[in-house]
Amino acid sequence: MYIVVTGAAGFIGANLVKALNARGETDIIAVDHLARADKFKNLVGCDIADYFDRDDFIDHLEQGAFEDDISAVLHQGACSDTMETDGRYMMSNNYRYSMTLLEHCQNNDIPLIYASSASVYGAGKTFVEERAHEAPLNVYGYSKFLFDQAVRRVLPERTAPIVGLRYFNVYGSREQHKGRMASVVWHFFNQYRQDGKIKLFEGCDGYAAGEQLRDFVSVEDVVKVNLHFLDHPQHSGIFNLGTGHAESFNAVALATLNALAKQDNKTTRSLEEWVKIGAIEYVPFPPQLIGKYQSYTQADLKKLRSAGYKETMFDVATGVARYVETLASAA
Repeated sequence: MYIVVTGAAGFIGANLVKALNARGETDIIAVDHLARADKFKNLVGCDIADYFDRDDFIDHLEQGAFEDDISAVLHQGACSDTMETDGRYMMSNNYRYSMTLLEHCQNNDIPLIYASSASVYGAGKTFVEERAHEAPLNVYGYSKFLFDQAVRRVLPERTAPIVGLRYFNVYGSREQHKGRMASVVWHFFNQYRQDGKIKLFEGCDGYAAGEQLRDFVSVEDVVKVNLHFLDHPQHSGIFNLGTGHAESFNAVALATLNALAKQDNKTTRSLEEWVKIGAIEYVPFPPQLIGKYQSYTQADLKKLRSAGYKETMFDVATGVARYVETLASAA
């Protein structure tokens, strides 16, 4: 029996494949779309049984090629570019593709664990998994929102487990291919290494410079939660996946700079000290993001905890330090 991981060469998908390998799982079908070939590097250190292009996989699936051969689908494949303007591509790649997998999994009694997104909440301030709090600001968020609605319709009469995980701001290893869509930690690390300074947005939406708040969650925790639901198929539903604690971009910059300082055997500093010596620079808020930017996110984890996940998530100071150590060792 195979575990299918879609988006397997991507950020979270590759980390899931690696974690499955660590558990002794190598019967893994990796599915992705390598239009950007450099993503293959994420799978070099992983063991898989087979690889399929996304479109080829769907063709094989619909032709019955994997009948009774799949034990679970971890669906991470999606266009995650929140600035993408081609709505037809976004809906085809994120919504219709997911609907095909949902139908197949339900028809064949296969557990489906899929990536949703905190972007479904839009500019709201309440992050609870309820329709009343969902109002996406862009077509990416809408594609995730629409699939969540489809899942909600299926849940009452499901034939196999379905779990949607609403990722908040994920950072960690194997995201280098994402470019401008990589996490702020990745950008901060590279900005400082290249220019000796980190750039943050000036104030917006009533927040002071760098004080916009997000729920930053380590990919290490994201992987653990996915595997929790893989191991506990009695649970179904849509669940937030963050730390449950919002922290500022200033806090992320501070954690990054101090982790780098430790790597270089230099003195750690306070935020004010880093700003004073010019290591942090505040830049104008981009006009193209006005009305499309979440200045505050914080996952409500009550549903996740009620599903039995009890582990403590890494806070920014700890998670960022671990990630910077990995980035520095690879540099």
